[in-house]
Amino acid sequence: MPRPSSCRRPEEDGFTLVELMVVIVIIGLLATVVLINVLPSQDRAMVTKAKADIATLSQAMEMYRLDNLSYPSGGDGLQALVSAPAGAPAANYRPGGYVKNLPDDPWGRPYQLAVPGKSGAFDIYSLGADGAAGGEGENADIYAGQD
Repeated sequence: MPRPSSCRRPEEDGFTLVELMVVIVIIGLLATVVLINVLPSQDRAMVTKAKADIATLSQAMEMYRLDNLSYPSGGDGLQALVSAPAGAPAANYRPGGYVKNLPDDPWGRPYQLAVPGKSGAFDIYSLGADGAAGGEGENADIYAGQD
């Protein structure tokens, strides 16, 4: 009586090319679905971060005004929140400044300050993804209080 192991055909190990191609196609489809769902979220997150930074800088501007009885001039810019502007009374300026450092907008450019602003004493804004004034969608300028 023959042993069962001697009657069996030798088995081949590994995957066929067709099996590998099917797995690669499935991985590609999954990656596409994830990218389609994640990329718009990144754009929204960048706009949300810019709005939060602008709100923080606006609060620092208000603290500056309370201490110094006026907003920094347009020439001093937002740098006045980090270090006392030349000619400002040092007695009123808060030690350590009003913010530790000025953040850049999510696209790597500095926030802008307009004194006076369009609808108030000042506007702090980002020029959006394109870095140019105006625009629509993710290229639109971002101001405090926008929805």
